[in-house]
Amino acid sequence: MREVKVAGCLAGAVTGGLRCRTHRGLLTVFRTSRETFLKASPPIPLATVLPLPSCSTFELYQRLAGDGRCPVLLESGQGPGGVAPGQRYSIIGADPALLFRGTGSHVGWCARGEEWIIRAGDPLAALRDLLTRMAVPRPSEFPPFYGGAVGYFGYDVARWFERLPHPPPDDLGLPDLELAFLDLVAVVDHHQKELWLIFCPFGERFIKESREELYEEGQARLLALETRLTRLRPVLPDTNHQVVPHVTPGMSEADYTDRVRRCLDYIAAGDTYQANLSHRFAVGLGGRSPRSIYRRLREINPAPFAALLELPDVTLVSCSPERLVRISGIEAETRPIAGTRPRGASTDEDRLLIEDLLMSPKERAEHIMLVDLERNDLGRVCTFGSVRVDEFMVIERYSHVSHIVTNIRGRLAPGKDALDVLRAVFPGGTVTGVPKVRCMEIIDELEPVRRGPYTGSIGYLSPSGDLDLNIIIRTLVIAGERAYLQVGAGIVADSDPAREYQETLYKAEALLKALRES
Repeated sequence: MREVKVAGCLAGAVTGGLRCRTHRGLLTVFRTSRETFLKASPPIPLATVLPLPSCSTFELYQRLAGDGRCPVLLESGQGPGGVAPGQRYSIIGADPALLFRGTGSHVGWCARGEEWIIRAGDPLAALRDLLTRMAVPRPSEFPPFYGGAVGYFGYDVARWFERLPHPPPDDLGLPDLELAFLDLVAVVDHHQKELWLIFCPFGERFIKESREELYEEGQARLLALETRLTRLRPVLPDTNHQVVPHVTPGMSEADYTDRVRRCLDYIAAGDTYQANLSHRFAVGLGGRSPRSIYRRLREINPAPFAALLELPDVTLVSCSPERLVRISGIEAETRPIAGTRPRGASTDEDRLLIEDLLMSPKERAEHIMLVDLERNDLGRVCTFGSVRVDEFMVIERYSHVSHIVTNIRGRLAPGKDALDVLRAVFPGGTVTGVPKVRCMEIIDELEPVRRGPYTGSIGYLSPSGDLDLNIIIRTLVIAGERAYLQVGAGIVADSDPAREYQETLYKAEALLKALRES
């Protein structure tokens, strides 16, 4: 048994509460003891840690959350080179204590077992209040997420803090923001090969309710969750649909290239240096389930920031390669991607394509501009002089494309929190352009409908104030019997419209293949 620090002490050594034992046929690495939970100051979550079962993270999701209300999965354990240090954990949850959504100037929330309440108000102010009420400090050896909010921030959240006077039509009508506040979660530690089952009541419950009652509730819910591990889940059928999904483009190639030329006119006039222009496809599901699509997508295109969110209004199936921002304590990190080539048919062709990518003046200029933008955005909320680049223009390879990636870090300035960082960096510069606000105005003019979740962010906000958000690219937005797939390209002064259109098709291929083969 390894030693685990809880609330500043070795709980096993002090109370005998964390010890190896078997329960229902499962070896337990440790459990938080009753005495530790009751006496800890400040309060701590209740945890059971088990050896990681020998099944996929998706199968764990099926067992632990599959038949729950609003199940969510953040699968962050796999990148192009396997398990990476920055993608150590995956998160599984269902049956949220509270659902929260924001749209325009209205907020809504629905507590477990209750009806929705809708009010006029500032969604970010309401969210900050909720985050304050749920705050519980993180014990030093717990994973960064141990309860809290999981969900998405749509692209149009930016309209809450930037003046964008001419929005296009909102044809999907989805919430700008939807979060599931979870007080019971499963967290996969891919490095330690462990499964954490954690009960973390909102912080205000420690004030209003008996610690004994919370312990009994937590024990019962953790044991019920643990029991699910030994329960067989029905395997998703290999449907192998014979009917090819019908794909309807939102604009033709001629329409897209014409809008690229209009974007180039803005660049020539000095309005912008680089802008991201996207277009959308609608796809009939033909009976395909979001879970089958997600499972196949993860097989085809493993990515470090994958997600499956089955929320009341929308399901998101994502294999995003890109992090928008992560906060851990006072450290903030962003990881922009800019520069793309298709994968080669052979090792030699792949190498030549990557050499062409790295040597391209157009791709290098675009990437450096966006790195400067992200450094400046992060600098707005970080201590002066702390922002630094620790990885510059490295290559990441995925199933259908290769990308240029840079990593940027900084230390948060005193008084700044997760929502301040969100305001500073959202949406990511790689999916808007430089300068950001003017590019967003051009996007509103040239794209026929609002982006919705696309190019927003999926991720978590923890009770400690940490967060980790991806950028919603390589993602299916599923509403009803239709899936929406949106792809874009970065336009700079020497962009070739036909080549930019082709780049968007490369980015769509993994998602379309998953749809065909699920």
